[in-house]
Amino acid sequence: MNNEKQPTEQYIDSDFDQKHLWHPYTSMKNALPTYGVVSAEGVELQLDSGAKLIDGTSSWWACVHGYSHPKIVAAMQQQTQQLSHVMFGGITHRPAIELARMLVDMTSERLTKVFLADSGSIAVEVAMKMALQYWQGKDKPNKQKILTVKSGYHGDTFAAMSVCDPEGGMHTMFGELVTKQLFAPAPISKFGEEFDPSELTAIGTIIEDNHQQIAAVLIEPIMQGAGGMRFYHPDYLAALRRLCDKYDLLLILDEIATGFGRTGKLFAYEHANIEADILCLGKALTGGYVSLAATICSDEVARGVSESPAGVFMHGPTFMGNPLACSAAIASLELINQQQWQTQVASIESQMKSELADAKSFSNVVDVRVLGAVGVLEMNSTLNTAELQQQFVDLGVWIRPFSNLIYIMPPYTISAVQLSKLTSAMKTVASQISLPDSDIAFISHG
Repeated sequence: MNNEKQPTEQYIDSDFDQKHLWHPYTSMKNALPTYGVVSAEGVELQLDSGAKLIDGTSSWWACVHGYSHPKIVAAMQQQTQQLSHVMFGGITHRPAIELARMLVDMTSERLTKVFLADSGSIAVEVAMKMALQYWQGKDKPNKQKILTVKSGYHGDTFAAMSVCDPEGGMHTMFGELVTKQLFAPAPISKFGEEFDPSELTAIGTIIEDNHQQIAAVLIEPIMQGAGGMRFYHPDYLAALRRLCDKYDLLLILDEIATGFGRTGKLFAYEHANIEADILCLGKALTGGYVSLAATICSDEVARGVSESPAGVFMHGPTFMGNPLACSAAIASLELINQQQWQTQVASIESQMKSELADAKSFSNVVDVRVLGAVGVLEMNSTLNTAELQQQFVDLGVWIRPFSNLIYIMPPYTISAVQLSKLTSAMKTVASQISLPDSDIAFISHG
């Protein structure tokens, strides 16, 4: 018989949690501390201790409209009363059709075919499978490699791991099970600064030497997220599109973190005025209310997949096109289509640039960078996540550092006063960090 305390509505059994529950990138032997959340509203998390924290992460970049938004909640409540789930094989429904229609209308003209997946990692897996099946349909089955750049992050499943940074990722840990892909140096020229065309030499050479075996080039447009919160020059992305056209390669853009306004454009690829052949979306797709992702491809890609020996696309998860998730996404995208995000993100960017600027003078700050609703302090050493997390909670904010970065990606609905509390906390904690002399856990983002 289990003699451990059973939780009441407001009681969170942290002891049970620590003994039995895995959390992202944590050890069951030396678990990082967790904080019990009992509710959330607007941009605030309510802890079981009674404290309220301003969320600076949008729950890993997803809750762009904040918590308990009445429009999204109402849409989900209504959908649960009609159809929470039904298999997508041989069946269709209004939420899936309406969501696909919205995504086709919102994204670039080339993208017309929508695959509704479970999560961001799966959206990337789907994109990679599409690329390989496309070339099978084109009678070029040897094109099975994916070319990407270092410092990237695309998810934790096996195919997604294979295109994450080969040094900071999980390649060596899982040995031969992780497919060996092709990697070019990470983009160097910074967003908003002068572009150096010479940095294209390396990736251009890799493409020229290996294009017969490359199925696609995969990259996070403009912002490399969990690989280091790096903002690179749009000219690099535009040149990459030209290289793919020249050598007849597919271009996969992973907009799971950047899509729906986060970088100041509806989609980050708009900074470079290009189109993808395959586009991956997730996170903010549902406003962060339930897991859903989408992989959208061109007619040409869909035709090639359909002409492959299988004759069909070989993927079909149980919860594909889940009606409840689709209804949340429709409500979220309707809010996006009201265009308020443009003013909100511009205001957040302006305020963060102003309020974080003086952190450049801190001796332990390497760089301060802001793009859209993303603000980053890059420190000169790896950070103690557990220690800093407690400091931020004590300051009334939820900011989750990782590696050597203190960053925020707040909900678009945040007020100026709330945002100032976040930026102030970032600077307060950053100014007090001393150089560590030991190892610290690296926390990534799923």
